[in-house]
Amino acid sequence: MPPLEEVVNGILAFTSRAARSRLARTRHLARVLFRYGLDSFADHTGLRRFAPRFKVPPSNGTRRTEPERIRLALGEMGATFIKLGQMLSTRADLLPPDYIAELSKLQDAAPAVPFEEIERIVREDLGGSSRPVFASLNPTPIASASIGQVHGAVLADGTPVVVKIRRPGVVEEVELDLAILRDIVDWVQVHTPIGRDYDLRPLVAEFAYTLRDELNYVREAQNAIRMKKEFRDEPLVRIPRVYEEYSTARVLTMERVKGVKISDVAGLRGIGVSGRTVAENAVRLFLRQVLEFGFFHADAHPGNYFVQPDASLAMVDFGMVARLSESTQRHLLRAMVAASREDAEMLSDELFALGVAGRRANRPMFERDLAHLVGRYGNSSIRDLSASEVAEDLFHIAFRHKLQLPTELALLLRVANMSEGIGLMLDPNFRYLEFAVPIVRDDWKRRHSLSTFASRAGQAAMDAAELGVELPRRASRLLDKMERGEMQLDVTHRGLEKVTHEFHAMANRLALSIILGASVVALGLAVGIRLTPALGPVVEWLFRLALVFSVIFGLSVFWGIWRAGKR
Repeated sequence: MPPLEEVVNGILAFTSRAARSRLARTRHLARVLFRYGLDSFADHTGLRRFAPRFKVPPSNGTRRTEPERIRLALGEMGATFIKLGQMLSTRADLLPPDYIAELSKLQDAAPAVPFEEIERIVREDLGGSSRPVFASLNPTPIASASIGQVHGAVLADGTPVVVKIRRPGVVEEVELDLAILRDIVDWVQVHTPIGRDYDLRPLVAEFAYTLRDELNYVREAQNAIRMKKEFRDEPLVRIPRVYEEYSTARVLTMERVKGVKISDVAGLRGIGVSGRTVAENAVRLFLRQVLEFGFFHADAHPGNYFVQPDASLAMVDFGMVARLSESTQRHLLRAMVAASREDAEMLSDELFALGVAGRRANRPMFERDLAHLVGRYGNSSIRDLSASEVAEDLFHIAFRHKLQLPTELALLLRVANMSEGIGLMLDPNFRYLEFAVPIVRDDWKRRHSLSTFASRAGQAAMDAAELGVELPRRASRLLDKMERGEMQLDVTHRGLEKVTHEFHAMANRLALSIILGASVVALGLAVGIRLTPALGPVVEWLFRLALVFSVIFGLSVFWGIWRAGKR
């Protein structure tokens, strides 16, 4: 066993290396911002202090628009910030439209990892060499992104598969970046108007949770298995099989799915499949995920959907999914019903229940804007309505009122917009809401049928009976804790920051007044002191300087007191 001193020295050396690495990475991020002429972002994120002397020629990158420069900077910063930009591209409630449009172009691509590294990871995770597992493993990647790389392979029994391998070192890089991102957000919350308008910490926590899920391929495998189970009786969808015995946190092996990419209209015509049929199937499957499963594929770009000759859809890439609780589903349905009835008050209630509007919201103004929204669309035929336009108007209202949509709701609106865009690309006459609203109404009727109500009532009765049995025991435990003095009461004060600030200001002014009074008394005493002829001129000069200083000091104190009184 090593001596304690060696252990301590080892820990200190590791901590020192980690701190140096974190500082170096933070400085690199600051320099990237400066390189693209994003000085204001360096100021607003507190990163300027990490590269104060870094200078860039004024022309560097400034010919592009600010959103373009942000996209390029995030792309250079690496995996974490590419994913952050892609996440922010779904948050039209937080960013203006031109930023959303530019961040939507952010591509997650990276140079390929050398095949020797890929073979090493496969060998370490699956045991032995790659030969016993795969009859062949194509050295040329199908795709190479910032987190993982995909290769085609064939199992020993001849089954074609795709193998996704996590890039070496990416976990350490992401964890370092997430720690820096938390520091940035803490600084923004305290020092900027954005931090006062929005609570960014939960947003970063949700982002970190999602990103860690993407890094762990076991999670992606579980998502695919669950989706396959949910759609087990659905002939219109195909979910590839996960080979769990050949999958780990770093390696994911799945059945290789072929088909025509959903955006390839000419290819669909080539296999004799109608674009409208594919559009209707895509919307129906999406609504089943949202309304029935409460679990939906949240990365709905065309590259993740392949059409089969029987018009069924194959879905791939389950790294990003979203979950909706039963309560969220219920409030969403009620919000849709309120919108169809042009009931702005009920719509406001449901949006508040969904967590869209917090305590910062001005509810009367919020309801007024919602009333204008539902009034504008209320007289329109459902055939003339566009889901993307309605969602865009909702985002504008949220942005104007500085509201934050829950992450799953923002993803839901994004996927709805993307699926409407795919539908119009497949068939220009396809009307998303005209097709979707009857399905939503049927689900509403199902949820409010007598059988469903009876089932919920029965469950509620069982819960009430169980609580009745448990209540005396719980009450007894509560009383025992009170008698032993083990009860604790946590009180959270809200809105006291301003009062605390005022107390600090009062204490500071009082201290300054005492110092001023002491200075005046000291000057008065100094006048009566007899000095030698040699020191007289020097002391007289110092006395005059102190008198001027005391006058300025006193005026500043009186000015502060007068301003406080005016407020």
